[in-house]
This record gives sequence, structure tokens and C-alpha cells, in this order.
Amino acid sequence: MLLVIDIGNTNTVVGIFENEKLLFDFRLGTVQGKTSDELRVNLNEFLHLNNLKKEDIEDVILASVVPNLIYSWQSAVKKFFGKKPLVVGEGTKTGMEIKCENPKEVGADRIVNAVAAYEKYKGPLIVVDLGTATTFDVINEKGQYLGGPIAPGIKISAEALFLRTAKLPKIELHTPKRAIEKNTPESMNSGIVYGYIGLIDGIIKKVIEELEEKGEDIVKLNIVSTGGYSYLLAKSSEYINIVDRDITLEGLRIIYDRTVKK
Repeated sequence: MLLVIDIGNTNTVVGIFENEKLLFDFRLGTVQGKTSDELRVNLNEFLHLNNLKKEDIEDVILASVVPNLIYSWQSAVKKFFGKKPLVVGEGTKTGMEIKCENPKEVGADRIVNAVAAYEKYKGPLIVVDLGTATTFDVINEKGQYLGGPIAPGIKISAEALFLRTAKLPKIELHTPKRAIEKNTPESMNSGIVYGYIGLIDGIIKKVIEELEEKGEDIVKLNIVSTGGYSYLLAKSSEYINIVDRDITLEGLRIIYDRTVKK
């Protein structure tokens, strides 16, 4: 079995694959300064909850957008499993050409998403990751990564509103019933959610225009949503036609296979 670890800014997702099948996944909060011993406890609990032993894990791969947590996770994996994990970016083979000015600047999560999406859905495609940040990853029909916009995530935008306005309360975001609401919390919710859907669709529309200018076949275009807020936002988008919550974990497995397997 293969253990995959996706370390994001807000959440860390751990999954276990048997061949190409995702058996289990587990989500925990990403905490800066967490020690390798604390992470070992998390790994042990994850395996225990799924009736697995550490001997069942043959190898480990991880990707991180939080550089100072990579060492802690590497150390935790080595202590717990007795093996060094493969880290995306350190000699890993993605099989995807990065057509950016500086490929090393592109976040590991974006490449992992792009690799999995192209493998599953082919191109051209746009991957919209609705997490702490909202990223739009654009892949052409040839499977080349072209880059894409980065916007603040919906949670960041909402927290900015709470922090910078004295009288507005902090609220839990949910699907609005209507745009015109009768009280302040629901008015805030509708403004944030509908406003963010407008942001998503406006950016996708502009990306589609530029892909058409490049000669891409837009009829074949798939727009895939992933990330923690995909359940809230994707269904109301005019453009997103696929929701795939496990795409990052799938990408880690694919990159592992391309790097390690002969």
C-alpha cells in the first residue's frame, strides 16, 4: 500500500492507495510548529482507525505548500515507518512540461492537481482548486502546464470582511437561499458566496477566451473543481462541469508511479 500526504496551508490530507484504488483518507488541520512526534501520533491514529498496521505501508510520498513542515513530516515518516518519503519536487517525474518562466516557482499542489486531472480527463482543461487560496491551473491539449491565476480563497476573503468591519459578525458560510436577505448574517453570506461564484466564473471566462486565442478546442474543454470549498461553490458555477475532491491524492499516486515504478 502507498501512503500519500498532501500538506496544505489549512488542512493536511492523508490517503492510502492499494494499487490505483484509494482505500481511505483522513483530513487534519495543518499546524505550524507541530513536532515529528506529534505527527507520528496522527499517523498511528489514522492507521488504527482503518485497521491497518504500519507494516502494511510499502512506501510514502508527500507534497507540501508549507516549506517549514516538510522536515517534520519527513522525520515523522522515517521514525514511524523506517523509510524516507518521496517529496514532490526533489527529482520526481511528473511527466508534464511546465511552460512557465520559472517552473520551480509553481506550487507542488498545482502540479500534482494538473498531473492527475490530465491523466483522468485529458486536455484542454482548467483545474479550479477552492482551498485557502483559489488557483486556476490551465493545461492544454498536449498536456503542457500553462500556468493560471491565483486569487484569495473564499475563507480569506470572508475573514478580511469580519476583521475590518466593527459591526459585522463572523459567520459560517453555506449555500444561500436568495441574494436579497432580511438579516445581516444571511446578507453577508449571500454576498460572499454569490460574489465568489462571480469571481470564479469571471476568471474562467477570461481563461477560456485566451485558450481560444491560442487555438485550443474549447468544445473538448473540461473544468474540474477540487478543494475544501468545492462543495459550496462548484455547483453554482456556470462553467465547472466536474467535481473531483480526491484529485490531489490521485496526483501524488501518479507521480509516485512515474518516479519509482519501472
